[in-house]
Amino acid sequence: MDRIRIVGGRHLNGTIPISGAKNAALPLMIASLLTPETVTLKNVPNLADVSLLIRILRNHGTDAAFDGKRANGHVHQGDTIHFTARDIVDTTAPYDLVRRMRASFWVLGPLLAREGKARVSLPGGCAIGTRPVDLHLTGLQALGADIKLDGGYVVASAPGGLKGGVVRFPKISVGATHNVLMAATLAKGEVVIENAACEPEVVDVAACLSKMGAKIEGAGTPTIHIQGVDELEGATHTVLPDRIETGTYAMAVAAAGGDVTLEGARGDLLPGVLDLLRNAGVEIAETNRGIRVTRNGAALRPVTVETEPFPGFPTDLQAQLMALMCRADGISEIRETIFENRFMHVSELTRLGADIEVKGDMARVKGVPRLHGAEVMATDLRASVSLVIAGLMAEGETMVNRVYHLDRGFERLEEKLGSCGAEIERLHS
Repeated sequence: MDRIRIVGGRHLNGTIPISGAKNAALPLMIASLLTPETVTLKNVPNLADVSLLIRILRNHGTDAAFDGKRANGHVHQGDTIHFTARDIVDTTAPYDLVRRMRASFWVLGPLLAREGKARVSLPGGCAIGTRPVDLHLTGLQALGADIKLDGGYVVASAPGGLKGGVVRFPKISVGATHNVLMAATLAKGEVVIENAACEPEVVDVAACLSKMGAKIEGAGTPTIHIQGVDELEGATHTVLPDRIETGTYAMAVAAAGGDVTLEGARGDLLPGVLDLLRNAGVEIAETNRGIRVTRNGAALRPVTVETEPFPGFPTDLQAQLMALMCRADGISEIRETIFENRFMHVSELTRLGADIEVKGDMARVKGVPRLHGAEVMATDLRASVSLVIAGLMAEGETMVNRVYHLDRGFERLEEKLGSCGAEIERLHS
């Protein structure tokens, strides 16, 4: 199993290109199931989750064709992939595939909308809480789907097609919003989604669906209106830049010190994050190339924050911020309101010398003068990269084990950081 070795204390200087957003690319790929025509996606990141989803889509009959080299092409460009689901050959998404990645459960809505039936395994993914799928199921039931649970599978049917209706989510769910939004495009009549997720990735998926002929209004607001159509067509769409990767590298620069331009990054995708970093003493400037992040060695100021749906502080950056605040001059308080089990990185950060106290959903981080390198274990995707950030600050060598989590969400992380001066390398088992 691969490991990542880091020797801390090196400043970062240069340019890091920001990849396409994984959290947009995955639902965009799944949306190709809604039409027999070709959907071309540009700027798709080369990640383990993308490769796994291609396997799942091919299981349903989708052809995925790459432009040029399969992967590791030009460092500034993601892949261009053409998805063609001319015929759905299988409406079952098996446990062996779905258990590895939670987002693969989202094939349920498109398969049900297009074929009138679907059998999809209950999902797996990172161990950061139970994350039940009840909102997905009640949302599709509101559109007329008949849903049963059988042997760990969701068995859904709508022989006469999905119909218009009102879906009222009791709480905000990005995944459920994606699933119902995609299914609603082929429903008979109007669908209204209330308390919908407002994340930029939802807006990006809605934009692509609109290019395919869907009639959608209100994406990016809590109420989305969809007028169902009989069929969708092909389209070409460019995946938006990854705001979580942007925030992660901004915090890496803040941790290590230096001056780095995050090429292609968009400040409007993470306004709360940039403001928080500015308040912590990090210099942030938006330019025509992206976002420039600078810290010249001045002390970091502590912060108080809680994770929230967009435009609030994202849960996917909570672990990275906690790592950064380990060296702040004072006490930071970080409240996790989205997932109930997302502090698993705390015990690993303490191995590096961090002073963190957790009570319920609150972590109290007392900044320390220095961190010390150690061997640590990654527990999930975002926890993994928080350990990398801590390693950049720590004295001596840090070894991060189980980095397969990183490959699910960060493209060429060690290459991007290494090109800016970090002493970091991947060790193959």
